Order: sequence, then structure tokens, then C-alpha cells
Amino acid sequence: MLEHHSPLIENPRCLLLELAQRHDVGDALRLIVDRIAASKSVALTRIWLRRPGLGCETCRMRPECPDQSECLHLVASAGRSVVEPERDLTKTQGDFQRFPIGVRKVGKIAASGTPLEVQAIEGEHSWIAEPAWFEAEGIRGFGGQPLMHRDKVLGVLAVFSRSTISEEDFDWLRTIADHAAASLGNAMAWEEIESLRKRLEMENEYLQEQFREEHAFGEIVGKSASLRKVTEQIDLVAPTQSTVLITGQSGTGKELVAREIHRRSARADRPLIKVNCAAIPRELYDSEFFGHVKGSFTGAMRDRVGRFELADGGTLFLDEVGEIPLDLQSKLLRVLQEGELERVGEEKTRDVDVRIIAATNRDLKAESEAGSFRSDLYYRFSVFPIELPPLSQRTEDIPLLAEHLLKAVARRVGRESPRLTKANIAQLQRHSWPGNIRELQHVLERALITSRSGRLSFDLQHDANNPPTDSPASSSRHDDNVMTEQEVRALEADNIRRALKKCNGKVSGDNGAAQLLGIKPTTLASRMKKFNVRRNSES
Repeated sequence: MLEHHSPLIENPRCLLLELAQRHDVGDALRLIVDRIAASKSVALTRIWLRRPGLGCETCRMRPECPDQSECLHLVASAGRSVVEPERDLTKTQGDFQRFPIGVRKVGKIAASGTPLEVQAIEGEHSWIAEPAWFEAEGIRGFGGQPLMHRDKVLGVLAVFSRSTISEEDFDWLRTIADHAAASLGNAMAWEEIESLRKRLEMENEYLQEQFREEHAFGEIVGKSASLRKVTEQIDLVAPTQSTVLITGQSGTGKELVAREIHRRSARADRPLIKVNCAAIPRELYDSEFFGHVKGSFTGAMRDRVGRFELADGGTLFLDEVGEIPLDLQSKLLRVLQEGELERVGEEKTRDVDVRIIAATNRDLKAESEAGSFRSDLYYRFSVFPIELPPLSQRTEDIPLLAEHLLKAVARRVGRESPRLTKANIAQLQRHSWPGNIRELQHVLERALITSRSGRLSFDLQHDANNPPTDSPASSSRHDDNVMTEQEVRALEADNIRRALKKCNGKVSGDNGAAQLLGIKPTTLASRMKKFNVRRNSES
């Protein structure tokens, strides 16, 4: 029989010194249980940490668990069995790998923050979970210490001894538990700081990417009736939490509208995270949206936060949402409905609070009716639809847009912004703009790069349905017909008369006919004389 007062911990001072040198919490906890279990009087020592409830489906104590939200998880174990010498007591699996808070002796220590110290076990005790094991292993003493840090119980250290436990041993156990709790608290604080730092880095990376890729127009520009309708819709929906579906042709500024909705919302101080659904490889959709844990698949070298978590508290802009594969749409629908997700390779459920703004140039309603897009997801997106008009339907906005875009392009290429003439504006307004505002931006940038002496010349590829009005092809004649020299002269003379009439007979200077036609005043005067065209007469 062992002596009743054999030392519970051999050389505890040395253990404390070694603990101070362990920077990894897992290593520190294993060191504690290994060193305590090295004593001949110790049968088993274990450490449980307080963590969210996981594995509840297979937990033998689930019927006793209050709400399956939180419990103690076994993280370190060591000991020696006299009944089964070959038994491995370092494993952290088994019947007692989980303890609900407040249940059994270990759970009650965590719930109360009060140690349970039994110097000598005598008689029957209801708190003993396995009396037969106690008797077979000759357990005589028990010490259960809460790991307390700043008045919060982080876990429990438990020691089962084959000898009675002295008050001095309990003092050392308290000291070791305090050191372990301090290490845990510092590690948790550090992990939280690191998590916040990584999140800020990711948010900054996404925001910088959005800033680099944002459209040249940094605000909504224009005063057409169709654009006013859009801004009115933005004003209505921005203060709410409703999901918005932005539709329209490519290049109409759907991302700009999404940014305006976010900027005018209560979430403006949180990030607006953009996801281009068409640019994500099919096999990476889950990881991009929901994140993954290290080792969850080949190439997962570290934990990664998904776009939903990055946008937590803010807005998630799903661009080209119609490109999401049909079989992956159900996973997205669950997050939208329940506000919960799991990272790839992780069982933990995470809550997210995200406002969704979706955008597409496709007819999602028709696709949902055809079965190529989930109808329940379509209706979830289209709570508040906003349709953007094409540029061809808001030509009165072209002068303001062109001026705004030209200044932005000039700053980017490092040039002075040239002045747009009336002729420039007229030429831009005659174009059909199949590429919308994006095409307008590119046309202006090309013109600025190739301009000489501050004069802009636009390279507009006119489509067959909208030929330029100053071309013979715009006449009532068929494109295959050939005009005579007399017809060409008559057409040119008539064009000069229209320019003079529009400019009230003014030939040169600002707002003059020469400027409108894009020619020199001397050239215009020569042609007027040639075609016998007078300033204030259409003869």
C-alpha cells in the first residue's frame, strides 16, 4: 500500500519553470498532465477546456446537457492503470471526453468556479461516476481545480490519486492551475488579436482590390428620368435590411449601385465585400463563400475566412449571381435563410449577419421557370429588384458622364483633361453604346491616349442598326446604293445648313458651327462659299 502522504507532484517548482518556457498552450497542458502523472501515487490526471458544443450526437451525456451549446472538452490526459497496465490513458476520446457544464463533478467545478478537494475518499459518494474503477485502481484522493482567468472558468484540471492528498499538494495544484489558466487566457487573447488582425488584412485586401477595379465613375452621374428612378429606388431600399437584385446589361454600373446602397445604409461602417461568381472555379465555391480549415482538402495549407464571414455585419455583393452552378445554389440558400454556415472541413456552425446585394445581366425569372436556376433562390434574391437602363436610353446623361469619365481617365494616365466640344458630344450621343458606360469609358481613354494638340477623335465602331448620321449610310438610301457627286454635295451642304441653324448662324468660336462640325472655321467658310450657303438662310 502506498504511503498516504506520498508527494502528488515531484519537484513542482521545476514544473512551473518549464511551464514558463512553453509558448504553445497545447504543449504546456500536456507537460502538466505528464509531469503530474509521473508520480507513483497518481492514477490519472486530465484537463478539460470550455468550448462550444460539438459532437453532441454521439455524446453519452447528451441527455444531461442543458442546451448543447457549450461543454468541457478533454484536451490532455495521462496516467497509469494497475488493473490494465497496457491501457493507454493519454487518449482524449472515450466516455468522459465531454462534460456538460454543471453536470457531474467536473462539470460542477466549471459551473461554480469552486475547487473540489477530497483528501481521503471514504464511504459512498454520489459524485463518483464509476465506483468500480475507483475501487479497482485504489483511488484515495481527488483534486479538481478550475482554470480561472479574470473571473472566467476556462477549464478544469482533475487529479485522481492512489494516496491521500496533503494540503501542501493542494496548494501546488492551485498554483499550477493558476499558471495554466494564465497561459490559456494569454493565448486566447493572442488568438483573438491574430484573428482580428487577419480579418482586417483580408478586408483591407478585398477593399483595395475593389478600389483598384471600381468603375471610373466614382458616383452616380446623370439627370435623366430613368436614372432619377434608380436613385429614388436606392433611397428607398438603402436604409432597410432587404436583399436587392440589380439587373441590367453589362457595363451599366451595377456595382456602382451596390456601393451606393451600402454607403447609404446603416452598415456603411462595415465592409462591402464583392464576389464575382463567374470567376470562381467550381470546386472552390464552398471555400470562397464559407471558408475552410487547414488540411480540409489538397492545397488547404492554412485556415481561410470565407466571403460571408468577411462581410459579417456588412454587405456581400454577389456579382453575376446567375453563374452559380445549380447544384451549389442550395448551400447558398441555407446561409441566406438561416444565417449559419460551416467552413469546409469543420463541424462548428458559425452565425453571420450579412446583407445580400446580387447582380446579373441574365433573366433569372425565365431561368428559374426553365429550371436552370432555383426558383426559391431567385425569390430570395429579388425582394427588391432594381433594373438599370442601358446608356442608349439615357443619352441626355452622356455629356455629364463623358466629362466626369474623361477627368478620371486623364488623372489616371497623367494628362491634362481636354475639353469636350459640341461636336464630340454630338458624336457620342449618336452612338448606340452596346457596351454601355464601360464602353464609353474605354472610348474616352483611347481618344485621350491618341489625341494630339488637345483635340479628341473617337474611334466608334458603329453597329449596323445605328449608323452615324453624318455618313452617307445614314440616308434613306440602301447601303449598297452609290451616291452621285451632286448628291454628296447636296448632302454636305444640307449638313452645314443644319449646323448653322443649330448655332443661330454663328460660324466660329465656342458653340459655333465649325466647332460642332469638327472643322476649322476657315474650312467651313470656304465650303459655305462653295455650296452657296448663307448664315441665316437655308437657301
